[in-house]
Amino acid sequence: MTRLDFAIRPESPLDDDAIERLHERAFGPGRYARTAFRLREGRGAATPQFCFSALVGSLLVGSVRQSPVLAGAVPALILGPLTVDPSFEGVGIGSALMRTGMSSAAAAGETLVLLVGDEPYYRRFGFGVVPAGQLVLPGPVNPARFLAAELAPGALAAARGAVRPRPAPPGQ
Repeated sequence: MTRLDFAIRPESPLDDDAIERLHERAFGPGRYARTAFRLREGRGAATPQFCFSALVGSLLVGSVRQSPVLAGAVPALILGPLTVDPSFEGVGIGSALMRTGMSSAAAAGETLVLLVGDEPYYRRFGFGVVPAGQLVLPGPVNPARFLAAELAPGALAAARGAVRPRPAPPGQ
């Protein structure tokens, strides 16, 4: 396998159309019913400081977004979607986006990241299944796919109840 050069950079508003096309190809029209999309509806877009794009040359080939939520009373992020153009899967782009997103969350003092996804894939980034009944997402989710990664010890244990959009700080 040859090495593919790609770059990860903060998402730009100029990326919006390319990311929307990428999501359409990867997830189809059902993407609007996804849990992460439902959680973003209450506050709008994901938080720019936690969103990153992957490029091969000038071609946008991947994206990760994270949105602020409350997990019960605990501030958290919901990661999603993580998207890589199918033509570029398997070369490390998704992993690089995950590492960058998780590092940005930790550096900003976030303590908990949630997502809905395949535990065998996300385990390497510190994710594990949320204990049954501890947190409730808005919408149907297979409990085996509801995952969390603690960025601070005890963050998941303190999180109990509904997951909902985090209100914007005053003045925003």
